[in-house]
Amino acid sequence: MNIQLGNNEVLPDADVEEMARILLARFGLLPRKKDGSAKMHKLLIELYERKKQANKEKKPESAVMPVEEMGIFAGIKRQTMYDYLHRWLHLGILKKTSFVSEGKVIIGYELNGNNLESAFRKAESTVKNHLEDSFRLLGELQNQIKKEKISSAINAPNTTKEY
Repeated sequence: MNIQLGNNEVLPDADVEEMARILLARFGLLPRKKDGSAKMHKLLIELYERKKQANKEKKPESAVMPVEEMGIFAGIKRQTMYDYLHRWLHLGILKKTSFVSEGKVIIGYELNGNNLESAFRKAESTVKNHLEDSFRLLGELQNQIKKEKISSAINAPNTTKEY
């Protein structure tokens, strides 16, 4: 997974949609192609509203959204939605879930927390773990470089001649 964090800032007069768009940009969840048309910020807002309503009514299944429906909110096709969904799942912002409705099993996705903040805290944890792994690798690299230098110094022939 390629985590691409952005550095976008919210303007003081930004509305909800603009704030959602900037948040998604900061977490690398917007389309990466310049001509990408997905409106992921609208999907994020809808997922939040559904989760809020599901918690209020104590009906957890109403927070679940099938991929087809997610694509409709984002203004993209189902297959393209799967491509975007991969990043959301990897960061832990969404989780896959299923429920039974009218005798049918419905598979969909919902926020991985009770609200937006708790869902994005999962992403924070994922990014922190990635950074910790990277710094562990950095330490191993430094040690390996030192070992190779010491080894090459020990194994190098003595070039000083005694007369």
